[in-house]
Amino acid sequence: MKWPRLQWRAHRSVRRLGAAFLLAGEVTFHLLRGRISLRNLIEQMALVGPASLSVALVTAAFVGMVFTIQVAREFITFGATSAVGGVLAIALARELGPVLTAVVLAGRVGSAFAAEIGTMKVTEQIDALYMLGTDPVDYLVVPRFIACVLMLPILNILALVTGLWGGLIIADSLYGIPRGVYIESIQNFLQPWDLWSSMIKSGIFGGVVAIIGCNWGMTTTGGAKGVGQSTTAAVVISLLAIFILNFFLSWALFGGNSSLVPTL
Repeated sequence: MKWPRLQWRAHRSVRRLGAAFLLAGEVTFHLLRGRISLRNLIEQMALVGPASLSVALVTAAFVGMVFTIQVAREFITFGATSAVGGVLAIALARELGPVLTAVVLAGRVGSAFAAEIGTMKVTEQIDALYMLGTDPVDYLVVPRFIACVLMLPILNILALVTGLWGGLIIADSLYGIPRGVYIESIQNFLQPWDLWSSMIKSGIFGGVVAIIGCNWGMTTTGGAKGVGQSTTAAVVISLLAIFILNFFLSWALFGGNSSLVPTL
């Protein structure tokens, strides 16, 4: 009896992934129509941005500190002290910043989307929206999608600055690297395209987290237990999607022929 049950769960996961792609298409269609609930959008931007800021900044600060601890001693051994700040800046801008900020968003915001919309689904509130002539995609999904796409790049830039500040504290206090050398290294290594690629990644990750969280909420069944399962599954799928997409985005933005990378 266990095998059919596992098979059913696998089929359900595939159906949910298919529904997520359909939902993404619906969101695109509604965006092109320009029908946006401004009040809901402002509420969701507050949830995604300011409410998530402290978690994102604390995470970035300690990641910058830990990275500097791991790298600075080795660079000092090889006489590359002047490269510590630049290497940290590139790592944070290209990979650590967008990915870690998206992970924070998936855990804090994506789970909230799934739980809130899932509760509305099992209590038939979404059916009530249909009865009132309100499209749930317009009312629930589109504002959350826009909020994540807009706010995650901002959180990412703030996290980048905080991570570099954390690295500066460690480099100066523990390893005696002058602040001027650290900052000059960042200026020499970090290019405008690194910042633009970081923003592009963050925006895409934000949209993915929003779509998955909302879709898993709207496909919730089974009462309170189903809401818990959907919330957990939304976070897990969001994390997997972030890591997989990060590989392809990194390859597209930085891999292959270096001449394809624009100079801004």
